[in-house]
Amino acid sequence: MEDYFTKTIGLGLISWTTAFLIFRRIFSNQSFEFSNRLVSTLHATLAVTLASLSVQDWKCPLCPYASTSSHPQMQALAVSLSYLIYDVVCCLFDERVGLDNTIHHLVSIVGITASLYYQKCGSELVAALWVTELSSPFLHLRELLKEVGYKDSALNLAADILFGAIFTVARMVVGPYITYITLSADNPLLIKAMGLGLQLVSAFWFYKIIALIIWLHQFLSCADF
Repeated sequence: MEDYFTKTIGLGLISWTTAFLIFRRIFSNQSFEFSNRLVSTLHATLAVTLASLSVQDWKCPLCPYASTSSHPQMQALAVSLSYLIYDVVCCLFDERVGLDNTIHHLVSIVGITASLYYQKCGSELVAALWVTELSSPFLHLRELLKEVGYKDSALNLAADILFGAIFTVARMVVGPYITYITLSADNPLLIKAMGLGLQLVSAFWFYKIIALIIWLHQFLSCADF
């Protein structure tokens, strides 16, 4: 079983890297980050799909709590672990290393690795994966649109609104509930720490979004058009 997931992670690393190189070849006139965001969008879509398919009972997506992880759950986590490792390395090459993003990646890598090692907490972590990746395509879409010249378009505004709305509901409403379940259930301490760390990073990002909205409101109120 462990050998299978080790191979899954290795194959994932090769696949994400290959996808990035293909995107770099196709979009050679765009930036390094443009191609990486395309890979990130691909991962977010796949992660949400695999996480959804691994849910055992949609009447209670987090059930059973602190249980032995199922094969589909561990597979979804292994695929995302391979992406997180790829993205950390990719960001180093791009010299785009933000402290908050680095902490998010490291906490996620440690938490998922612990879950695969203990083979526990699959329901909670898959739910966390679903929640954290649900808004990611819209986050990347808004940046991709800006690079191709649609910064002030209606499409970019729609991406901004969808990202903000989904991020708020997923990470600041559903996320705390998942964190509470993870902390209160009989999970390994390392996994509990990971769940709390992820929620703190999400809260920090939410604070940055709110601060930006307030700044934009004040700027538009004071602007003389």
